[in-house]
Amino acid sequence: MHMPVTIIGAGLGGLTLARVLHIHGIPVTVYEAESSPTVRTQGGMLDIHDYNGQIALKAAGLMDEFHAIVLEGRQATRVLDPDGTVLLHKVDDGMGGRPEVQRGDLRQILLDSLPAGTVRWGHKASGTRALGGGRHEVTFADGGTVVTSLLVGADGAWSRIRPLLTTATPEYAGTSVVETYLFHADTRHPAAAKAVGGGLLIAPSPGKEIFAHRENGDTLHTYVALTRPQDWFAAIDFTDAAAATARIAREFDGWAPELITLITDGDTAPVLRPQYALPTGHRWDRVPGVTLLGDAAHLAPPNGDGANLAMYDGAELGNALAARPDDIEAALTEYEQAMFPRSAEVTTLEGEAVPGIDSEHNTAQGLINMITEKSQ
Repeated sequence: MHMPVTIIGAGLGGLTLARVLHIHGIPVTVYEAESSPTVRTQGGMLDIHDYNGQIALKAAGLMDEFHAIVLEGRQATRVLDPDGTVLLHKVDDGMGGRPEVQRGDLRQILLDSLPAGTVRWGHKASGTRALGGGRHEVTFADGGTVVTSLLVGADGAWSRIRPLLTTATPEYAGTSVVETYLFHADTRHPAAAKAVGGGLLIAPSPGKEIFAHRENGDTLHTYVALTRPQDWFAAIDFTDAAAATARIAREFDGWAPELITLITDGDTAPVLRPQYALPTGHRWDRVPGVTLLGDAAHLAPPNGDGANLAMYDGAELGNALAARPDDIEAALTEYEQAMFPRSAEVTTLEGEAVPGIDSEHNTAQGLINMITEKSQ
């Protein structure tokens, strides 16, 4: 296949696609809005699953590099009641199928695997138009343009490529997450560090929950989720960190002090992240010369599978194009027809459907019961 592929977005999905194409000798260019790979931090921990994310990395020929960045022990899991009672303490015995890595480290090994110049930084897509015959033009914020016969939108929730295929737009999913970090937690916040343990802490409750990861060293990264309308969050001044975290913490009155510490004692300003989603089962009719992957195709609230699915999409699309170099439309059709049902699958834990945050079963004991019943 000699037709160059144009990818918009240098996230994990777009870079995985670029790497698989490169392995197969297919020319590819990635256009990324950010000005450099280090312009911002790349988020927290990711558990890379053996049934999708790791398969994508194998297709990319990067398993050795992946194993080198795995943080040992981080598959440990603790489930706590709001009063701090530990209902589950699962150690990382090295046999789990979801090793944890830092998102930034994972992105870097993908970037390092591509020839210099593959990613064109500082190219923010601002619009697109169809030119006919499967060709499309992408306009960038600086006024530049690129014309391509094979365009892939890997540009996330607010994709500029998606309108070429569908009128669907993300809608607020009803829940927002507030992120905080605690540094040097073992010495400065020992009770919170003990509650989190060596890996993941989950403290669920209907309509609210706390997740926390132990990242590199003794850094704790907390995600506080609340089901509230956007207007409720808009009334909070997040530029006043202390006032904002105190307001969020009031929604957890009565919870254990070590859990409240994860909210109120952060060493960075709290970051509000509203959760958006495309319609469940979102799909489109085949449009020649263009397709989507990852959040651009199937945005959903965070469920532990988003990054894995994006990478898997990228690998599957790359393999499909390599397998059908003389029939690109057949390759795109094959990819989309497999991707649509895959992205609509219900999130599971240990093979059981995970209750939504609003469910009456979204409790520590409910989570334990689900895991216990599956293991019997």
